[in-house]
This record gives sequence, structure tokens and C-alpha cells, in this order.
Amino acid sequence: MGKIRPVLILSVRPGDADRALVSYVIRTTSERGSAYEVQHKARGMKPGAFDAQGLGTTDKSHLIKCLGLVDKATLALIEERVCAWLGLPPPLPIDRPGLPDC
Repeated sequence: MGKIRPVLILSVRPGDADRALVSYVIRTTSERGSAYEVQHKARGMKPGAFDAQGLGTTDKSHLIKCLGLVDKATLALIEERVCAWLGLPPPLPIDRPGLPDC
């Protein structure tokens, strides 16, 4: 079993016909100053960063618990860095009324 670490879920909730998978970006405390990192501070956590080079997908049964939510500005930066890492055009700003809560 690998190291347990906080992640930010990037995917939407799967529908009934979809696989029960979630895509995520890891949060690390070993910052390297990479252009693909977004610094993050949260109560109860060591200072760290979300690393767009650390993307993954897993079965949702591997998730343990919700630790909180990131603000819209942080989420927008993470999306921008993920797109840059994947060589995709920058995301268009959209309203997200249906963001999941914990």
C-alpha cells in the first residue's frame, strides 16, 4: 500500500452508467518551485502545494474522508497548471454552481 496523502478531486460525480472513478491532483509538502505547483495553506495541514504533475485516477472506494474545499481562486490556478502540464489550452472561466461539498 502506498503513502496516504491529501488530494484534490478534479472530476465530477460519476453517473449511474459510469465507472466509480475519481481523478485527482496530489498535495505535497515537498515543494520544488515548479511551474506546475500551486501553493496551498489550510488549517490543520502543513504548508504545501498541489502538484499538477501528480495527476491520478482511482476507484472512489480508496477515498478516506473529505478534509475541506479549496476556494475558487485556488481551483482556477490548479486548473490552469493542469492544462499547462497536459499541453491543453487554458481553461475558460465558467460558473460552477454544482461544486460538490464534503
